[in-house]
Amino acid sequence: MSTPEVLKPLKTWSHLATRKRKPSEYEIVSTNLHFHTDNPDAPFELDPNFEMAQWFKTHRNNSPLVHPDWNAFRDPDEMIYRTYNIQQDGQETYVLGLFDQFNARGHDAMLEPTWVGTLARSYAPMRYLVHTLQMASAYLSQMAPASTISNCATYQAADALRWLTHTAYRTRELAQTFPDRGLGRDERQYWEEDVVWQGWRKLVETALVAWDWGESFVAFNLVIRPAVEETLLRGLGEVGRQHGDTLLGLLTDAQLLDAQRHRRWATALVKLALEQPGNQAVLQGWVAKWAPLADEAIRSYAAALPEAGDLADRAIAATRAYRQGLGL
Repeated sequence: MSTPEVLKPLKTWSHLATRKRKPSEYEIVSTNLHFHTDNPDAPFELDPNFEMAQWFKTHRNNSPLVHPDWNAFRDPDEMIYRTYNIQQDGQETYVLGLFDQFNARGHDAMLEPTWVGTLARSYAPMRYLVHTLQMASAYLSQMAPASTISNCATYQAADALRWLTHTAYRTRELAQTFPDRGLGRDERQYWEEDVVWQGWRKLVETALVAWDWGESFVAFNLVIRPAVEETLLRGLGEVGRQHGDTLLGLLTDAQLLDAQRHRRWATALVKLALEQPGNQAVLQGWVAKWAPLADEAIRSYAAALPEAGDLADRAIAATRAYRQGLGL
């Protein structure tokens, strides 16, 4: 009769045991959390043919963007819920401080009415655009094939909500000083009808129905977000400073800090994807599909900004340089 083998207790979770070091807090709370990736044929361990299971099998499991171990992805910033709240609490304190200080100085009363008209047309409706970014990030959070990817998308969605809130707050502030400019009232009409926004509308409303998780990631994180960042954040902030609107420039600068973090994790995900043969062609195909629409949106928006100069050319060049830096 053989002696039963005595199993040694693991010192950490099994999926982290091979790393031969103590796992970090990030690894413990972020990795291998998706139960619906365990069984590709039945993502939710239920009827493999019910609608949600079919959706995940079609738009995630059967994506042309493939990798044998998406769980190998790691966020370069190792962001977790606790550290995200600590960091962004500081960011919110800074932004609220900007609002308070510039309000105390009577900043809005010193703005030219014509510039305020530009803000009513080209800034206040931005909350509709940012809401699509939030929705896309939330979708990626649901569909991503690894929890470490989903976490990044979740924090990105939260950042979009913060940006949307700041835009709405700023719109209301301006409306108090300039009640005759339609601020807080005409944004939907601008978004749905004004030529300034129709390129963006066509771009994002089409991209929101790119159901494949990989294509959604490429469309929004490699094409749309860089276009928004270079045009509506960096570009609009520069034009605002030229018109004495220092507050707008500081607000967009604060948003660009979040954007830098978003690009870091997007870059890391592309790097992981490019380890797999065939993925480069898939990624480039999606970029080729969405980039022309983004360029069109940039040009139509920049053409409406006063004294924007070569903003459109610079923004398009910056988005292309970002993707070229990724190897795409």
